[in-house]
Amino acid sequence: MKRAYNFNAGPSALPLPVLKRAQEELLNFQNTGMSVMELSHRSKEYDAVHNSAKQRLKKLMNIPDTHDVLFLQGGASLQFSMVPMNLLGKDQVANYVLTGSWSEKALKEAKKIGKTHIAASSKEANYTYIPRLEDIQLSENAAYLHITSNNTIFGTQWREFPNLPVDLIADMSSDILSREINVGQFALIYAGAQKNLGPSGVTVVIIRNDLLERIPDNLPTMLDYRTHSSKNSLYNTPPTFAIYMLSLVLEWVEEEGGVKAIEARNKEKAAVVYEAIDASNGFYAPHAEKDSRSLMNVTFRLPNEELTKKFLEEAKEKGFVGLAGHRSVGGCRASIYNAVPLEACEALAEFMNDFYRRFS
Repeated sequence: MKRAYNFNAGPSALPLPVLKRAQEELLNFQNTGMSVMELSHRSKEYDAVHNSAKQRLKKLMNIPDTHDVLFLQGGASLQFSMVPMNLLGKDQVANYVLTGSWSEKALKEAKKIGKTHIAASSKEANYTYIPRLEDIQLSENAAYLHITSNNTIFGTQWREFPNLPVDLIADMSSDILSREINVGQFALIYAGAQKNLGPSGVTVVIIRNDLLERIPDNLPTMLDYRTHSSKNSLYNTPPTFAIYMLSLVLEWVEEEGGVKAIEARNKEKAAVVYEAIDASNGFYAPHAEKDSRSLMNVTFRLPNEELTKKFLEEAKEKGFVGLAGHRSVGGCRASIYNAVPLEACEALAEFMNDFYRRFS
C-alpha cells in the first residue's frame, strides 16, 4: 500500500507503527473481545490506558508534581474561553501576545469574559515575526500572559519564552512534544491533540495545581478545571479512543528516543525544506522572518498565482497532500509535525528544486 506524503496542517500525519498497532487491536483489545471504543470508561482495561497516557506524558515532558494533566474535549477553541473563565479575576486584566489567527481568536473570547490588554503584536507586519521579549508590555493587574507558541497559518514559532512576573499560559496545539521545554515555566499549557499527540477529539491541559484555588464558584460544572482535576478527567465519558491513540503515540515517542531525539529530527526535517526555499533565489519566498521560522509549519509563496496553482497540481500528482496555504494567507504550507518522516521532507525538497529549475 502506497502512503501519501501527508503535509496536512491538522488533523495531520500519525506514525505508521501507531496506525498498525491500532489496526491490530481494533476488534479485540487485550483479549477483552471488544474494541477499545466499546470499553466502559469505568473498566479496569480502559483505566490502565487512561493512566498510562497521563504518566507517559508526564515522563516525556518532565512535568513537575506541581502540575496536573487533564484530558478534555472541545479543542483548543474551547480553551480560549475556559482560560479566562477560570483564571481572569474581576479586577484583573488578561494579557495577550498576538502572533496570528489563533491568538486573535483567543483574545476575542477573553474579551467576552473580562478586561484584556494586547501586550505585544506582529499584526502590522502580517504576522511575519515573533515579537521580541523586551517589547512585551504588561498591563497593571495582569492575571496572566497568553501566547501561542507556534503559528500554523503564518509559519512562525517562539524560540524562547517570556520570563515575566506573571503567570504564563500557552496554546501549544501545534508544537507540543516537538521540542524540549521547561514546563515549570508555564502556569498552564493547552493543546489540541490532532497535530503531534494523536487524532482529533482530545485536548491536553497541563495546569499548575495552585491555579485551581483561584477559580470562581459560579462556573458551569463542565467548564471548571476543578471538576476534571478532581475526577482524573473522568467526570463524564472522555474521548476514550482518542486517549488510547494518544497513549500509543506517546509510546512511539519513547521508542524513538524521547522528545530530545524528536526535536533533533524535527530540526533536520525543517532544514531540508528551508534549504530548498533559500537556494531558490527568491523563487520560493518565505512568509516568516528567518529568526521566527517554525519547525512545524513551513510557509512560502511562488512568484504568482498561476505558478502556485501549477505547483500544487503537480505536487498532488506526485503524492504530496496538504500543501496549499491557509485561505487567509495563500501560497503554500508544508506542515512537518513529529510523525512526518524525514523521507517525506527530502522528497518535497527534491520536487521543489526540480520545479524551480523548470520554471524559474
